[in-house]
Amino acid sequence: MVALAGGVFQMGSNEHYPEEAPAHAVAVDPFWIDQTPVTNAQFARFVSETGHVTLAEIPPDPRLYPGMDPAFAQPASAVFVKPDRLIDPRLGGGEWWQLILQARWNQPFGSGSSIAGLEDHPVVHVSFDDAAAYAAWAGKSLPTEAEWEFAARGSLDGAAYAWGDQLAPGGTMLANYWQGTFPGENLMTDGYERTSPVRTFPPNGHGLFDMIGNVWEWTTDWWADRHADSPTKPCCAPRNPRGPARSGSHDRHQPGPAIPRRVLKGGSHLCAENYCRRYRPAARHPQPIDTTTSHIGFRCVVRTA
Repeated sequence: MVALAGGVFQMGSNEHYPEEAPAHAVAVDPFWIDQTPVTNAQFARFVSETGHVTLAEIPPDPRLYPGMDPAFAQPASAVFVKPDRLIDPRLGGGEWWQLILQARWNQPFGSGSSIAGLEDHPVVHVSFDDAAAYAAWAGKSLPTEAEWEFAARGSLDGAAYAWGDQLAPGGTMLANYWQGTFPGENLMTDGYERTSPVRTFPPNGHGLFDMIGNVWEWTTDWWADRHADSPTKPCCAPRNPRGPARSGSHDRHQPGPAIPRRVLKGGSHLCAENYCRRYRPAARHPQPIDTTTSHIGFRCVVRTA
């Protein structure tokens, strides 16, 4: 882990997606944070010692999902599958996601797949509760959105990216994100089609790896459409904010109960220039707590104050 002294920083952005606004001063206390996302090898040890069963390994209860195809009432997780045709991602409806039966953390592409050779890649197909269970076992916690963003900025307060204001300075790839036209063309300029081993790309100013790209990371904050309006003076900055008290699904046209959502941070290997430019510290995304995918992982913190 890396020790961070805490301090005041500008959280959010007024220059990109509306949910990142308003940019506002926030103060965080000192804390330690994992140098990398939790890896498959680390998660395997947790499962071996605790017998933990992840959400993706449990059949969903059809009573909680009215209208669900009974064929999918069995363990499954969402996996990115590159389309074989050109699609405008703004109109595609997410058809590049497929619910793959038996996909889970140690079978990332379903039955017959494994994490052999991927031990140092970030663990994926983990829900918020799975991540929280690992953190508790390790004697740690999951970060708040403010802690995560403070860490990701690496002391470059206000910069667009974790390394400055240019995405690929001099053509150098500094994180694992999508190069090419998403979702059908992946040029793999960074060398990876999916996840990459942790520590593949340079650390940020705090010595932290993969704070941007590779996998999205869970935080403890419930989702809200935008940041709360806050004082602009550093003297009055909110200290250790925790986000709203609760969050539900925005899609009121779907039957069944609202599904609470937490904030994801950091973007993933699927973020592209033409779609989801969320490979930035200020970027944020809502994720239902009952959903696991092939591009979401996590890291942990220990608070010292």
